[in-house]
Amino acid sequence: MIRRFSWFNATSLTLGFAFLYMPMIILVIYSFNASKLVTVWAGFSTKWYGELLRNEAFLDAAWVTLKVAVISSSIATVLGTMAAYVLVRGGRFAGRTLFSGMIYAPLVMPEVITGLSLLLLFIAVGLDRGVITIVLAHTTFSMCYVSVVVSSRLVAFDRSLEEAALDLGCTPFDAFMSVTLPMIAPAVISGWLLAFTLSLDDLVIASFTSGPSSTTLPIKIFSAVRLGVSPEINALSTIMIGIVAVGVIAASLISKTRIARMTRDEQAAQQQ
Repeated sequence: MIRRFSWFNATSLTLGFAFLYMPMIILVIYSFNASKLVTVWAGFSTKWYGELLRNEAFLDAAWVTLKVAVISSSIATVLGTMAAYVLVRGGRFAGRTLFSGMIYAPLVMPEVITGLSLLLLFIAVGLDRGVITIVLAHTTFSMCYVSVVVSSRLVAFDRSLEEAALDLGCTPFDAFMSVTLPMIAPAVISGWLLAFTLSLDDLVIASFTSGPSSTTLPIKIFSAVRLGVSPEINALSTIMIGIVAVGVIAASLISKTRIARMTRDEQAAQQQ
């Protein structure tokens, strides 16, 4: 039975999207405001984008954030993929339940508890807070997300492909690199992107593990907003929204192109 698209559904959908995206639209509009007061419109201007590019504090924080996000997400992807492979393919072994619980614990652990415990750990081992401690902290809580994503793909993976590679003379490592890894690559990439996004957006854990010379962009924005929202923050937020929008559109186009190519290949194979 096909339900018709009623006016009630259209109104509910419109109100829902307006609630989600209207604040972002207002923020983007006021990023082009000529006035320094973000609530008073004084004409169209792009001067705040120029001011943002000359703000070394924001630029340094952005560089630290990107560096931490790339490094931590890469390490988390490697460790999370290894953990997922052990959980799915390792069978039952001593300590499996404990190992599984330790992998999934950060998913439900409050960020305040995670940040505080890591801070106490770094103080106990005498590690100065900086980029390294932020990377270690972000790797710790983001690798579990990678593990969940990759595990879901490994569970549905057809192991007969690996067995065929082994029968043809491949070693287990060669079979993993040549067969398994390419097949689970979309899940691994998704895990990396998820870890990158979590690291890029983190505020609570970074505030516990960062030092004076390693301020991340979320911490910098939060500190600046406490003194009042400036047009430079609106410009920075608009740039971030634009980057995310371009990334989503590009990923959607790539996905559609890939699906169309696979459909054409299947149709060509059936015709033969």
